[in-house]
Amino acid sequence: MISRKLLIYVFILIPAALVACGGTEPSQKPPHQIYFNGQVLTMDTGNPRAEAISARDGVIEAVGDDSEIMLLVEAHSELVDLEGATLMPGFVDAHGHFPGSGRTAFSADLNSPPIGTVSSIEELLATLEAFGEQRPEGWLVGHGYDDTLLAEMRHPTRDDLDRISVERPIAISHVSGHLAVANSAALELMGIDESTPDPKGGHIVRDPNSPDKRRPNGVLEETAAREVSLKTLNIDATDAMRMTQLATDEYLKYGVTTASAGGMPTGLGQLAGATSSAGTMPLRVAFFPLMEEIGDDLLSGETHLSDFAMARVEVPRVKIIADGSIQGYTGYLTEPYHRPYKGDASYRGYPSVLREDLFDQVAGLYEKRIQVAIHGNGDASIDDSLDAIAAAAEQHPWPEAMPLIIHAQMTRRDQLDRMRDLNVTPSFFSAHTYFWGDRHVGIFMGPDRASNMSPAKWAIEAGVRFSSHMDTPITPMRPLQAVWSQVERLSKSGALIGPHQRIDRESALRAVTIDAAWQVFMDDRIGSLEPGKLADLIVLSGDPLTEPDVRDLAVLRTVIEGEVVYSMQ
Repeated sequence: MISRKLLIYVFILIPAALVACGGTEPSQKPPHQIYFNGQVLTMDTGNPRAEAISARDGVIEAVGDDSEIMLLVEAHSELVDLEGATLMPGFVDAHGHFPGSGRTAFSADLNSPPIGTVSSIEELLATLEAFGEQRPEGWLVGHGYDDTLLAEMRHPTRDDLDRISVERPIAISHVSGHLAVANSAALELMGIDESTPDPKGGHIVRDPNSPDKRRPNGVLEETAAREVSLKTLNIDATDAMRMTQLATDEYLKYGVTTASAGGMPTGLGQLAGATSSAGTMPLRVAFFPLMEEIGDDLLSGETHLSDFAMARVEVPRVKIIADGSIQGYTGYLTEPYHRPYKGDASYRGYPSVLREDLFDQVAGLYEKRIQVAIHGNGDASIDDSLDAIAAAAEQHPWPEAMPLIIHAQMTRRDQLDRMRDLNVTPSFFSAHTYFWGDRHVGIFMGPDRASNMSPAKWAIEAGVRFSSHMDTPITPMRPLQAVWSQVERLSKSGALIGPHQRIDRESALRAVTIDAAWQVFMDDRIGSLEPGKLADLIVLSGDPLTEPDVRDLAVLRTVIEGEVVYSMQ
């Protein structure tokens, strides 16, 4: 938990610190704005295209043609000439881990291309060591390594990290966020040794060459990695401020007006609320606390989701992590992985939450009328999730329940029919086709299953409403990459991954605006440009419906409740 002292620091000292380092305090939003002479994409099915909008006191009052909107001009109106640019709703991050993309404030970036530059374990160690020289005290932390993109095609181990230091605790996280590697000092601090059993829902990887084959090799999977992750997030106020500011700047630059803090520790959720209340973070945030962190108190009634809501931070759901990551070999499948894991041709991954526990947790949430988001990548995990939802709905009927399946990566066609019948909605991590598509085809899933990863077209055919997300900081916050990936389904090498799952651009844009807002129960206020909704909007350099490569478009301006929070000019 973030301490009371840190919250006081956020409220009192952050505004002054931002001004001192060249930042600006939020400006007062103008009472009346008119955007005209452009193309307006509203995401409102009843009025999809317009030329201009009028917003008063941060709320949209009219959408229409230039001629009719200009009739609303008053003496003190602010006129914004779009000069042919495109105005549309701000992007809504359906699932991510805000403010995690700002962790470069205290963590070395170990990503491989196309995200980073690290291509071997030697380069990883050199990058980590150089970062440690700049931060000589406390834990040395890194993030984003991908074993399948390193020349050695393996995970680093404790022995690798011990080459940097055997005295200073060191921990690095896998690009998936579901695995970590700790050096000997870190393992000792966490009390992990030969006698330590695997935690429920996790795995401590052992060195097969050790005398008793029990020596931990440093690699920790799923729940075994959570403790080290929490240790590395135990940061001071300065790092917390820098992380939040870096993440906020990135999100606003790329047109995100509503962020997601899915499964972030409650302390970071409180930090987001505090910075929002202090007026230093203009973003809207949907925070999903982890069931494993607050579940007992939540179900007992001692804690309520509303306890973590503050200013522009809302708490619409609680998150359950039911399985892991496909590229980490911890996603839970009905059929074995394409390339056997450690030579085991029958290996299918495993659940992070046992089936019976998942049933109990979902039933408890239904009984308390608490909306749930379940992380499920593998189709076996999705089966368990849908079974748990069906059982909870029968035990505690709740017509307003709208469960969310996060990632839903290997969803089968029959599962989409079940989702429709159970009022379940998925959020696809569609950019997987670009960042990991080649390896899903060749390593993890094989060509047949890989062609149906993130099956948005099947969802449309089944009548299932969905969103799409970037899972930032797993991949950079680039909403137009998510749009491009759902439309093109091209991998990093240019391979076409499942052409039959391509969708049209308008559907892909809805998946990062109004449909994403609907999943976090904010669609009555944001996600489309309609009279009565908040003026959360962006100006793009061109038309996302016709631009040859939508990723080439730049965000010229980001506006939240009428306030310009980012401008390229």
